[in-house]
Amino acid sequence: MTRFFSSLILLLLPLALCASELTDRLAKIKSITSVTELQSEIFAEKYSVSFSQPLDYSNPKAGSFNHRVVIMHRGFDRPTVMVTEGYEAAYALSPKYDEEIARHLNANIVFVEHRYFLESTPELRNWDYLTVENAMNDLHDIRTLLAPIYDKKWLATGISKGGSTTMYYRAYFPDDVDASVPYVGPMNTGVQDGRHEIFLRQSAGTPAQRAALREFQIALLKRKPALMPLFDSYIAEKGYKFKLESKYIYDYCVLEFPFAYWQWGKSVHKLPSIESDDETLFKFFVEECGPDYFCVPEQNRHLSFFVQAAKELGYYGYDIMPFTQWLDVKSTKNYLAEIFLPKELEDVKYDGTANTKTLNFIKDNDVTMLFVYGECDPWSATGTCDWLDCSQKKNMHMFIDPNGSHLSRIGTMPASMRERAWRIIDDWMK
Repeated sequence: MTRFFSSLILLLLPLALCASELTDRLAKIKSITSVTELQSEIFAEKYSVSFSQPLDYSNPKAGSFNHRVVIMHRGFDRPTVMVTEGYEAAYALSPKYDEEIARHLNANIVFVEHRYFLESTPELRNWDYLTVENAMNDLHDIRTLLAPIYDKKWLATGISKGGSTTMYYRAYFPDDVDASVPYVGPMNTGVQDGRHEIFLRQSAGTPAQRAALREFQIALLKRKPALMPLFDSYIAEKGYKFKLESKYIYDYCVLEFPFAYWQWGKSVHKLPSIESDDETLFKFFVEECGPDYFCVPEQNRHLSFFVQAAKELGYYGYDIMPFTQWLDVKSTKNYLAEIFLPKELEDVKYDGTANTKTLNFIKDNDVTMLFVYGECDPWSATGTCDWLDCSQKKNMHMFIDPNGSHLSRIGTMPASMRERAWRIIDDWMK
């Protein structure tokens, strides 16, 4: 999941903040510590706004942190789309940024960076305060503070981990928004849920496509003695460091390969021949599934996600049975802690309370929610599409993009599905 987004790193020069009705209204919110004007080719006004929020909503003495929110303004008479980002907000700073639902509705955007990512990271990173409940209170607090400014309808949406956040938000604060559109959001039930491996083995693509990927994995393992020197040179050149020996990291890259391939909707036809020379095979391998994903916590830009996965969000495992005779890795049990977590968190216990609360909310209620998944996306294995029968509900709707991946959106779906989805959203937001 850490591959979901590549940040757009921008050097923001201080811009003169021109007074407007919006900035005047924002100035009245006491918890806002700074407002920086941003350039936009799309919105009338755009600002990076810092909110001071509690580190722990159940313990005010724990202190506070500055939370980055990007506000993109089209008009006070317009609806507002809250983007419940699961990671960092850097890419939303681009002058070209827009979001497909906001674009369709001609709506404002309140883009909320997730706590403990980039500019929303506390000075002292106490992992005890990185919880789903605290993150949902962040969203509720921002929504409440901005309600007098944007008093029309609100819709929450997010992608991937952000899609899961959209679901959490509706379960924790069901009346905050008028509609929710979570994209490709998983809802795992364990640190190694188990359903992803079954999906990759039985459901992703066609039997022939799955066989081709497996043969490619086996070729990488059989040729490991020849490819390993290239692998070691590559990681030395890049300066990557790992908690495990490189021979084990090589194996994990091979095991990760089909998940990454299906997640991003790559074509199996682009796989090089298993008879290719070492250089060709290796170059393709590291470009599609590089070892940077497994770097030590100090080098891993998504460390906060892995901590969340171990504590509350859950994650996926690996199916090693077809490859055991070639692997140096003999077991992948507890790999999340062994590879990704800081030493002080290696014994952290998984707590499924937030996921259970959210799954039960979705099962037991019929609120305005539209789910989007990709048919071949491994994350759909733990998405709501696996069990939620929306035919029995009036307000919940499920859309599965045929042959879609983790990149599936309303805009990628076939025309008939896309038009139906927009009609539903229009009806909710009119």
